[in-house]
Amino acid sequence: MSRTGTTTRDRDRGAPRRPSERGGTAPVTPLRDRRRRRGTSTHRRRALQAAAGVLVLGVLAWALWAGPLLSVRSVQVDGASTLPADLVREAAGVPDGTPLLRVDVDAARDAVAELPQVESVTVSRGWPSRVVITLVERTPLAVVGEPGRRSLLDARGVLFDTVTGEPPAGVVPLAVDDPGPDDPATAAALAAIGALPPALREQVTLAAAPDAERITLTLADGTVVQWGGAETSEKKAEVLAALLEEIAEGTLAPAAELDLSVPEAVVLR
Repeated sequence: MSRTGTTTRDRDRGAPRRPSERGGTAPVTPLRDRRRRRGTSTHRRRALQAAAGVLVLGVLAWALWAGPLLSVRSVQVDGASTLPADLVREAAGVPDGTPLLRVDVDAARDAVAELPQVESVTVSRGWPSRVVITLVERTPLAVVGEPGRRSLLDARGVLFDTVTGEPPAGVVPLAVDDPGPDDPATAAALAAIGALPPALREQVTLAAAPDAERITLTLADGTVVQWGGAETSEKKAEVLAALLEEIAEGTLAPAAELDLSVPEAVVLR
């Protein structure tokens, strides 16, 4: 005990300790190091996220390009009425199981367009598992040739199919020297036939065109219509329909020949 009445222990208890004498403390990380570690962690996380994204995209690309999930299971044919759908599918050449992205729709379209009966066609992908072929068939307007070897023509003069029996209703037998899309006489006769209303067209048993300016139509009752050229065919069709209606009603005497070369000055013989 000292003179002041306190012990050495009491003095030691009241005196502040030096930092070196305090209990063990956690090391302090400088702020700069903490920021550096945080930035490294964020960079790693972003790198992992980017790698995962690339992996997902790769799997998706494989599924679309080569995987079985989005592959052809059916080929749908729309617009075919006379053409068998199986013939169209065979021409398109798209096998089942082909991934949709690998289907060459342009090549399939071109192949189907080669069918003579097809006027126009489109081919598209129908997700997730179809190929859709939409076509427009040629409409027959006239028929050329001898019975048993007849060929159908559309409005453009394209010969696209053959018939062994009677042609479809409204398809007019046509007599021209060189039937085809590049023949002026064929084009003129088809323009005249195409201008006729369907009911009137069915009455025509023969259309003949020695040349583009001498078109004649023979009706079922034997009446011969001198059509002339293809110009103003719409007007000539209207005049012919009106004349036949008057003859049927008895207000106009029948005639063996109707000359419509100039529709404003019709001549009945």
